[in-house]
Amino acid sequence: MTATPRKVGILTFHRCINYGSYWQARCLTEGLRSLGHDARLLDHHSDQVARAEWRCSFQPTLPERTPRADLPAYKIKGRKFVAAFDRLPQSPRFPLHRPDTDGYDAIVVGSDEVWNFRHPWYGGAPIFFGEGLSAPRLVSYAASFGNHDAADGISADWAAKLRRFTAVSVRDANSRALVETALGATPPLVLDPVLQFGDRVHAAAPPSEKGRYALVYGHGFPEWLQRQMRDWSRRSGVRLVSIGYRNDWADEQDIAAGPEEFAQRAASASALVTNFFHGCVFALNNRTPFVTAPSPYRFNKVRDLAAALDARRHIVSPELEGADYDALLGAPPAPAVYERIEELRAESLAYLRHALG
Repeated sequence: MTATPRKVGILTFHRCINYGSYWQARCLTEGLRSLGHDARLLDHHSDQVARAEWRCSFQPTLPERTPRADLPAYKIKGRKFVAAFDRLPQSPRFPLHRPDTDGYDAIVVGSDEVWNFRHPWYGGAPIFFGEGLSAPRLVSYAASFGNHDAADGISADWAAKLRRFTAVSVRDANSRALVETALGATPPLVLDPVLQFGDRVHAAAPPSEKGRYALVYGHGFPEWLQRQMRDWSRRSGVRLVSIGYRNDWADEQDIAAGPEEFAQRAASASALVTNFFHGCVFALNNRTPFVTAPSPYRFNKVRDLAAALDARRHIVSPELEGADYDALLGAPPAPAVYERIEELRAESLAYLRHALG
């Protein structure tokens, strides 16, 4: 328990129909509550954002359109997310561009791509930079600029908004470089909440016995990786299960899975293949063998996570051969990876305790 409990509002992407976004919001909320704080998600709303989110949930692979036969499964998935959202501790709803945050001792902005100017519907929303927020402490936790590259920098106006923060932390080296240039100080690198408070996932969705399947999480995988995974599946006798999206090269499609089902499937898989950041996070959290080939949109985040944890070997390329996949998918990540995770857990917890007073 913390010596000084606070009323904490968490500002993040908590209503995205995305497994990683849901679980990072839930884990940060429950993690702060486990430290003794009255933490709840700040329930911002925008009709425009909600429409964009639902369009994306039904058509996640544009310009390639979703087969009509898959639409009912995506609808079920969306409804499961809405039910899960509504069970989370939240503030009264307020408009995205007119925040109502009176009465909080601290506001934590993050995790997720809260500072990504290129996010398709949240990009550049001033609220995530502290605009209009009223609290004695304004803190970022594991914030990311996503695919807004450090080489592009940020303007003086956005840097001035960041200076209002009482404490700033980020979750990737790209974001660290952007903040360092903007503020003239190096922010702490902390763990994504799903890694920091991974026990919250296991408590909510305990794994069953490890299954003879590899979970496929993502879409738009390169053809060379599809071929390698099919070959590996035949050699190993492990079937491929695609979750949340259709991947025709997998043996099974589980498009309609909700966030708790995703967590359970991830925990029970014998291996995982992904091109999403949180696919890597869930594999690491469960000590599951995994490979990743991040898409350009997610490259910065995945690259920096692998570098921070000394797990670069899990990022695969067209040059690798079957024996490489047998090794990567046949054993969990190296012990050194988990030594680094424990170090970062201690540092992340110390940051949170200090930032929240």
